[in-house]
Amino acid sequence: MSISHSLSNALSGLTVASRAAEVVANNVANATNENYGRREVELASQVLGGRGAGVKFVGVNRIVDQALLSDRRTADASLGGASVRSDFHAALERLTGTPDQGDSLSARMAALESSLLEAASRPDSMPRLQSLADAATGVAGQVNRISDGIQDMRMDAERQIASQVETLNRSVAQVKELNERILAGKQGNRDISGLMDQQQQAIDQIASIVPLRLMPRDNGTVALYTTQGARLLDGQAAKIGFEPKSVIMPEHTLENGLLNGLTIDGRAVRTGENGALSGGSLGALFELRDGLAVDAQERIDALAQDLVGRFTTADDPLPPGEIQLFGDTLVPSEERGIAGRLTVNPNVLPSEGGQLWRLRDGMEATAQGDVGDASRLQEMLDRLALRTSPANGGFMQNQTASGLTGDFLSGIGVARQSAESSTAFATSQNQTLRSMQMADGVDTDQEMQKLMQIEQAYAANARVISVVDEMMRMLMDL
Repeated sequence: MSISHSLSNALSGLTVASRAAEVVANNVANATNENYGRREVELASQVLGGRGAGVKFVGVNRIVDQALLSDRRTADASLGGASVRSDFHAALERLTGTPDQGDSLSARMAALESSLLEAASRPDSMPRLQSLADAATGVAGQVNRISDGIQDMRMDAERQIASQVETLNRSVAQVKELNERILAGKQGNRDISGLMDQQQQAIDQIASIVPLRLMPRDNGTVALYTTQGARLLDGQAAKIGFEPKSVIMPEHTLENGLLNGLTIDGRAVRTGENGALSGGSLGALFELRDGLAVDAQERIDALAQDLVGRFTTADDPLPPGEIQLFGDTLVPSEERGIAGRLTVNPNVLPSEGGQLWRLRDGMEATAQGDVGDASRLQEMLDRLALRTSPANGGFMQNQTASGLTGDFLSGIGVARQSAESSTAFATSQNQTLRSMQMADGVDTDQEMQKLMQIEQAYAANARVISVVDEMMRMLMDL
């Protein structure tokens, strides 16, 4: 081998070692970056004039397990949906309270029954009648708060839907732009690894909202479809449309047109189960707004309607209006939304110009009667113990007022536990896949071994150049 060939080989070795060291340094620096794809240097023999001329740098390959990445993205979407449902049920339970809490719905119902019992034992006692009025007001106020809280959660879901649709459109447009830059980089024979990291990050953002099916296209570009078959990106980016409402009331639903759904490129798509964008956090938010919260409102409305009905049944042994403790501010009354309108008869509330003694003498009484007459108070107590079967809400049949309240709270607790279990499973699956993805990524120990080999190769090539330099000096001195 001639001196010139030796020098050429050594110089090419130094160049390749320098590039390889740079790749290793980037790998180590991004070892904990989930969106970073491990790099490997691609080398090839260099031939000049039919003779070996060292090694040449071909490019940098980005190493990513696409099947594992796809599974992790699906797990991201599942976790997003499970978290939305779990958060809703947990918030609803906090809103209603648990039986061990003094301000819970069940505790307030127990207080109402207890105050009725005490007032019936001493109908002449104004403090006891005041306690009864306070207990009834407490029940109505708690039912109002639950109803208002449910609608607040629907309104919050509406705002989150709008935010996620905006993020979805922005991320899809970003992937489209990166597709174009990757294609241009490929055609220009440039390193596109960094662009592909950005592409992965943008796609991950989309996958946290809707479950995706990624389809590779030419030169590193991709097409994006949801698992339900809706096109998000294939050459052109789809436009997801949503018009949020500023106010949501119990009677507002998607079915009656008072709430809006989603559109893709101007065409309406289903938002429920198996809808075009279902399966992730966006689908779960629609499920909350149009399903879970609506069902919860129906149950609290049925409970409120039962309270009103217990004191206004047609077979009253007393004259009409004598024991109408609870009422609806809407006349004529309807069940939907009654929980938010439930009120105590103002005739017995001093703050509303009423008189406490009407609890004992009749809601429509114009003057006080026998202070020892507890018949009406006892009748109200009996009505709380009356077994009824609400037509709506999915309650068990033939239950007392406290039984219906317990059924309501029990259903919330069971749903919360089920949602938490689903979230725990989704979290575990997601964390496992992320750990597998990280393990398949950059191994710092292996990278450091590579770096040692690169340093050795660099030193060897540098020594060759040094020897060639000495030989050239010796020849020049002859």
